[in-house]
Amino acid sequence: MNKFARAMALTLSLCVVPATYGAEMSSPHTADISLDGIAHANSAIQITPYLWAAKLQGRISPFRRGPTIGVDKPFSEVLDNLNFGGFIDLWGRHDRYVLSGDVAYVDTTEGHASGPLPAIGPLPPGASLAGEIDSQLFIATLLGGYRVVDASDFTLDALGGARFWHVSNKVKIKAPGLSRRYSENFGWAEPVIGARAFIRVSDALSLQAQANIGGFGVGSNFSWSALATLNYIITDNLSVSAGYKVLDVDYDHGGHVYDTRLSGPVLGATWRF
Repeated sequence: MNKFARAMALTLSLCVVPATYGAEMSSPHTADISLDGIAHANSAIQITPYLWAAKLQGRISPFRRGPTIGVDKPFSEVLDNLNFGGFIDLWGRHDRYVLSGDVAYVDTTEGHASGPLPAIGPLPPGASLAGEIDSQLFIATLLGGYRVVDASDFTLDALGGARFWHVSNKVKIKAPGLSRRYSENFGWAEPVIGARAFIRVSDALSLQAQANIGGFGVGSNFSWSALATLNYIITDNLSVSAGYKVLDVDYDHGGHVYDTRLSGPVLGATWRF
């Protein structure tokens, strides 16, 4: 019997089915004000909605009393389970002080069916089992910092703050003569430190790199993220970016395991004010 069938059968017997699914999302910031033709303005605000075509690899424990399951999903499979996803990044600067806010929301539904099964708990031998997990993930990252280098062709920001996670799950399981529903939510907060750099390549092109580490046993055991993008200025107030991002997190607490790596290309568009 596969791991999913064992997990579902155990869930049906105990009616305890907490699940976790998540991904974190910091965004592809595009060209900074001091690099894009609006030279060294005292204050600036940027809004960046973005897309992240990430694959998911690692191990998770979708049920508090269930097994830890290895996961290896390409982006196409993640997309098949997606109900809704929204990602937006906000960036502000006044003189050398900077503030970054990133918000991500993902709603997925994943269904499975297994059978025929041996007799397990209330299930008769030969029964089939169907299950559906609806998960909502909310991540908010708030970082403040100081621009330690502010040259005409290069800027470097030192950042520090916190990342907040909230996971909500609804699970439905059906078998002959039996039906179970369970809902649960949990979350954590963790400290984060990092840096963000821009290099001007030409009047229209720039490179951006951002990296951070977090957790340190507070919230998750450890997490890290790295992002690199190539940015192109369309107008004084609009630019687009493309690049690649990796997010790695190791969370293990209260029976939930989320030890995963998400990685894939990113696309973003930035409006500047």
